[in-house]
Amino acid sequence: MLITNNYKKQYNLNLQSHEQHPFHLVDISPWPLMVSISLFTLVLSFIMHFHYFKNGDLYVILSLSIFCFFLSRWFSDIVDESTFEGFHTNKVQVGIKIGMCLFIVSEIMFFFSFFWAFFHGSLAPSIDIGSIWPPKGINSLDPWGLPLLNTIILLSSGIAVTWSHRAILSGQWENVTSGLLVTIIYGVLFTSIQYYEYAVASFSINDSIFGSLFFMLTGFHGIHVLVGTLFLIVCLIRHFKLQYTSNQHIGLECAIWYWHFVDVVWLFLFVVVYIWGGL
Repeated sequence: MLITNNYKKQYNLNLQSHEQHPFHLVDISPWPLMVSISLFTLVLSFIMHFHYFKNGDLYVILSLSIFCFFLSRWFSDIVDESTFEGFHTNKVQVGIKIGMCLFIVSEIMFFFSFFWAFFHGSLAPSIDIGSIWPPKGINSLDPWGLPLLNTIILLSSGIAVTWSHRAILSGQWENVTSGLLVTIIYGVLFTSIQYYEYAVASFSINDSIFGSLFFMLTGFHGIHVLVGTLFLIVCLIRHFKLQYTSNQHIGLECAIWYWHFVDVVWLFLFVVVYIWGGL
């Protein structure tokens, strides 16, 4: 039996006449396998670089370039399926939102493990580091300088990206552009300030457990800011191409969720690592 017009309208379908459901059964694609292989080679290249293999840095650049190429092709196919083939029905969008929520939860668990290590090291400092925290010889960064500035920048970016979300829901396309541009600029500024902070820090990742945890926590968060900025840049490009509507903008919505997650994690980092952990 063919799908009725009411059924099509209910599920926002743009499917072939013989398909009797609102779900998307994806076609065979080489990109998941290629992304997995390239990610494995990227990890190997990082290990080679950290162990001072000859031309290790070149292997990292090459592996990262290949990984980004395969990933971009995969994402490009997903955009085509959504925008031009109409496979992202209301049912599919619900599944994508659930998947994004689960991904963010997995990232929360990742950060939770690092925070656990930080609390363990700071609440019960080992005798090997002088039984004090920060360890003897470590001069922690002033939280009321660059870290506070970065906090203001990131919180302001959260306001800007929320502004763009409200704008797209109400069809104010110019405000969507302005909100995304401001958020992207804030993201680039945050990353630049953090890079400078690393350059002027008096300790490195090799300086005891404090240095390892500090750079692991802030660096891992910095990677998330970088990925979120790229995510929003792609959304801005898609917005310029008129690929979003007030009712269908799942890509932008996922990017906004991800950016708010980055904001919240930074608040914990600022309070725990910079203020409390540096006392």
